[in-house]
Amino acid sequence: MAEKTYKDTLNLPKTDFPMAASLTQMEPRIREKWEKERLYEKIQAARKGAPMWVLHDGPPYANGDVHVGTGQNKVLKDMVVKFRTMKGFASPYIPGWDCHGLPIEHKVVKDLGPKARDMSKADIRKLCLDFARKYIDIQRKQFKSLGVLGDWDKPYLTIDPQYELGIIEVFELLWKNGHIAKRRRPIHWCINDRTALAEAELEYKSEKSPSIYIAFEMTTRPKTELLVWTTTPWTIPADVAVAVHPNLEYAICKFRGGEAIIAPQRLEEVRKRFEIGEQIGSIKGRELEGQKYKHPLYGHECPVVLAEYVTTTDGTGLVHTAPGHGAEDYETGLKYKLPMLSPVDEAGLFTAEAPGFEGKQVFAANPDVIETLRKSGRLCSSEEFAHDYPCCWRCKKPVIFRATEQWFVLIDHNGARQKALEAVKKTRWVPGWGETRISSMLEGRPDWCISRQRSWGVPIPAFYCAKDRRLLFSQVTFDAVKKLFAKGGADAWFTTEAKDILPAGTTCECGSTEFVKESDIFDVWFESGASHRSVLMKRPELHFPTELYLEGTDQHRGWFQVSLLASLLSTGEAPFKEVVTHGFLVDARTGDKLSKSGFLIAVDEVVAKIGAELLRLWIAGIDFTDDLPMSWEILKERAEPYKKIRNTIRYFLGMTSDFDPAKDRVTDLVDVDRWALAELSSLVKRVTQHYENYQFFRAYQDLYQFCVVEMSSIYFDVTKDRLYTSGRNSRERRSGQTAMQEILAALVKMLAPMLCHTAEEVWGYLTGREAESVHLAKWPEPGPVEKDSKWDRIFRVRTEVQRELEKLRAAGTIGKSVEAKVTLHSADPELQKALQSTDLPSVFIVSEARVSATPVGPESADVKGLSIQVEKCGHPKCERCWTLRADVGKTPAHPTLCGRCVAALP
Repeated sequence: MAEKTYKDTLNLPKTDFPMAASLTQMEPRIREKWEKERLYEKIQAARKGAPMWVLHDGPPYANGDVHVGTGQNKVLKDMVVKFRTMKGFASPYIPGWDCHGLPIEHKVVKDLGPKARDMSKADIRKLCLDFARKYIDIQRKQFKSLGVLGDWDKPYLTIDPQYELGIIEVFELLWKNGHIAKRRRPIHWCINDRTALAEAELEYKSEKSPSIYIAFEMTTRPKTELLVWTTTPWTIPADVAVAVHPNLEYAICKFRGGEAIIAPQRLEEVRKRFEIGEQIGSIKGRELEGQKYKHPLYGHECPVVLAEYVTTTDGTGLVHTAPGHGAEDYETGLKYKLPMLSPVDEAGLFTAEAPGFEGKQVFAANPDVIETLRKSGRLCSSEEFAHDYPCCWRCKKPVIFRATEQWFVLIDHNGARQKALEAVKKTRWVPGWGETRISSMLEGRPDWCISRQRSWGVPIPAFYCAKDRRLLFSQVTFDAVKKLFAKGGADAWFTTEAKDILPAGTTCECGSTEFVKESDIFDVWFESGASHRSVLMKRPELHFPTELYLEGTDQHRGWFQVSLLASLLSTGEAPFKEVVTHGFLVDARTGDKLSKSGFLIAVDEVVAKIGAELLRLWIAGIDFTDDLPMSWEILKERAEPYKKIRNTIRYFLGMTSDFDPAKDRVTDLVDVDRWALAELSSLVKRVTQHYENYQFFRAYQDLYQFCVVEMSSIYFDVTKDRLYTSGRNSRERRSGQTAMQEILAALVKMLAPMLCHTAEEVWGYLTGREAESVHLAKWPEPGPVEKDSKWDRIFRVRTEVQRELEKLRAAGTIGKSVEAKVTLHSADPELQKALQSTDLPSVFIVSEARVSATPVGPESADVKGLSIQVEKCGHPKCERCWTLRADVGKTPAHPTLCGRCVAALP
């Protein structure tokens, strides 16, 4: 028989699954199939009635293209949801968008130019709405291109009337629970955008400020001056007091022909800047309370007050106090009933309440204030000082503290702060330091300023008497506004007069029936924080509280915190059970955050150039709890591990292409096939645990290791001869196929949350599929096959044998390992027994192997008691299987074949 014919009798791998992925062509075809077949809806239908497990999507902002940072967040969420769905849960994914706020309004108004001044709020809002909807459509397409499955046709939008109504309902509940107040107090104010800012809307950047030391002349102690330090000279016009620590012993030093009071701990540092004489006495801070000094600019008397927050870590230990421009100063002002001066308008310009500086912008006025102090002799020292300063997260410019009338959520009312801290402890935080981070932020945060002075947002539903500006705020007004919103959403507020919203006969205490509406809108963080009600409680396929929030680490200050407060203070419950945070992508070249470095890789570009799968594989393969270096080179490096995984899968497909699990599966497995299934069982346990702990990188590492080591380097080598040369329907071949088909199906399922396109592509080639899509399949369970401890020892011996075979190959004695024969002996009875019970030629990939009862050479250095002898096998070579066997030629009809191959011929 000709060689060609014998070759045709081999069971060589056969599959149409392409070796080259061609991701940029394959992925769109897969997604088109999902769309056409309504895969997301099928998944939800298949899990109907199952236990619920819901990830609540934090809404991205609808104002630009999606870059890889936002894409990373969506892919992480998609992996979680796909895993939970395959685990049998009803796990719907409702994507959302944050659609209101200043960035959109600013862009629209900027594009309008001077025309914006003559347009109504309603007209500007219409343009903002169009802008938001445009980017919702763009971002939706980009998220879908990453393979993210969800209810993209019915996302939640903060511009939907139902969502806006939910915001009003949360506000109403907070009001009923005593957490809402309108007060005049200092808040962070952006003078560029002319609006209040919440803590979550601040970024701290290194800025240079003037650092000045001032001598305040006392009127109650002749020839005595209070030494004060500040980095905000522009707040001196609003100075109304100097604060000292009640328990601090202050130094009285000789100074300028008189005396000066200063914290003794600061003397050494201050003397580097100006001259201060020796200490001649001391005075307790408490004794200074109520004493007076002259205002350094205007000369009127101001008091010395006590404050526990005064420290000696910097400055002089005496603090200039302007209640209209600082949170701690404000509290001191309330305690001592001090004037609440804030002589600065919304543009950051001084008003007439700051004589000499009226009309000047506060930061620009710093040199003028300093010069005035110098001329009056009050200035002791002036220099530049670099420090972290709060800046607006949108315009990136420094902000100020400015006292204005604003709406607040009261954090300390009815023990709410402590309740929030207790809720944090009951939540699972991944990584664990998230609990410490958000707890420290909650401990120190001020009341939440929720009002903004803009147009594009949800209005605060309050009314004022047109006659005396008395606030009208009651259940009656809430009911009227909710009725309005139910019909026309937030837009109706801007197109309906107050008299047409309020019930007929509504009257102020003063007797007036004329009312005007509140012009402020809600902070966008309040809007997104209301999603627990607007989404989780209102969407029938969801539930409250939800299982998981997953966002970047900045959301400890942002969405996590505001969502917790809005939910807890309105319902008494936290909105989440688990919170997972991921780091930011940073420029691999500079270490800067991508959004700051300008190196923003658009998702569209990644998908078009290298495919979404390589991005997904990179995201899955990294520990996302740290900040993550990103570059094109790093992304492209994923091509090699992807190729190895794909080739492993392709081999599995080729070896099982004629296997029908329904009729070809066998239970009496070959020993090494049982080992492979035991390895799979262990892998399933580990990978499942990694997914449950959100350690996707560990799941990836285990899956990759399994593909390239346990399978490609060991199992495929050990089984190749048997599967290629055994009879097509033989127990030996069907045993291997039984194991391989089970391994392949489980492997593809475990890869599916990561490589969703590739797993779906593979699924189409898999025999005996349990579902039409891999994403409809059930997550694999650990198999019943227990791991036999002998195999760890056998594979250690295999490594030793391979080392000896390599020596023969290097000497030119053999070419391939199949040309060799091996003899082994072990002084360890257990290992000797294991060797005797194993098909050693297939394990070592040699033609002959036997176990000797006596030592056959020197003892191995790595395996105690083991001796190995390797030599060239002297038998003839079988033309079909290429092994060297003694029975080659024993069958006259097939003189070039061994007995095993003769028996395997059809």
